[in-house]
Amino acid sequence: MKLPREFYTRTDVLEVARDLLGTKLVVPARNGACVAGLIVETEAYRGPEDRASHAYGGRRTNRTETMYGVGGTAYVYFVYGMYNQFNVVTNVENVPHAVLVRALEPVEGIDVMRRRRQGRSEYELTSGPGRLCLAMGIDRGLDKADLLGDRVWIEKGVPISPREIARGPRVGIDYAEKWVTKPWRFWIKDNPFVSRVPKRTYPWKMTKRRS
Repeated sequence: MKLPREFYTRTDVLEVARDLLGTKLVVPARNGACVAGLIVETEAYRGPEDRASHAYGGRRTNRTETMYGVGGTAYVYFVYGMYNQFNVVTNVENVPHAVLVRALEPVEGIDVMRRRRQGRSEYELTSGPGRLCLAMGIDRGLDKADLLGDRVWIEKGVPISPREIARGPRVGIDYAEKWVTKPWRFWIKDNPFVSRVPKRTYPWKMTKRRS
């Protein structure tokens, strides 16, 4: 079952980033098949106040305009002249919050992923935002795609308890001043598909359990 719009339009992007852990990202492949993976690592970005966000300071460009859409929209951008990265827009329109999906645990279409990743080991297929886009066939053509549609979507997956979740600083944002140390990265503890585990981690404190 696809996640409903209400899952994405919540005001707390940190809560959405946490709740995405264990859900299943799905992209249709050829012949009616799909490639899919369980989300095991995420990062929250809370523009416009978050200096690490593309929308910091209310910045609006052709690329960042997607972030100002309604929650449940795919935000895909190209970085380093090499890789695409897949994000989930959250909150309501004109509030530029987003969650970067950093790693997946492959569950469907693994042979397709291996071909796309040129025979890499299973643990290297989707352990990183660029890697997972290559394995899943995600590119800029999916930017602005509705996650309630049929081009890419997220389904309920496996329940993850608060005890299974770690959190720590986000990766690669040394320019973000005081925002560098915000523990806005979430991952499933001991999952071998997580891209990297920082030395400094924080326990996740939940006020309510996901249903």
